[in-house]
Amino acid sequence: MNMILFMIITSLTLSIILTALNFWIAQTNPDPEKLSPYECGFDPLGSARLPFSIRFFLVAILFLLFDLEIALLLPLPWAIQLQSPTTTLIWASALILLLTLGLIYEWIQGGLEWAE
Repeated sequence: MNMILFMIITSLTLSIILTALNFWIAQTNPDPEKLSPYECGFDPLGSARLPFSIRFFLVAILFLLFDLEIALLLPLPWAIQLQSPTTTLIWASALILLLTLGLIYEWIQGGLEWAE
């Protein structure tokens, strides 16, 4: 018990000291050179705050959707061993069918095309 208390006090003290040193030593007046965007040593050619295309976000959402599908289907081999494996297979097939239809819809609508 004493060793755990010693370790907690030591880590807390060290954390407080390092945080205080960081605030004390840190330079708080940034110059314009540090605030400018860095482009391999050249002067910036345009704004660094250009908006992303919505297609990047669409692909990210599709990736998360299919990643979630894999997470939902991962316990399927263990679920087949339940008392009613037919119900489990029907639900899994329905999920796969729904996501496949969604992918086909996105494909037909042109959501997966990068070029205009």
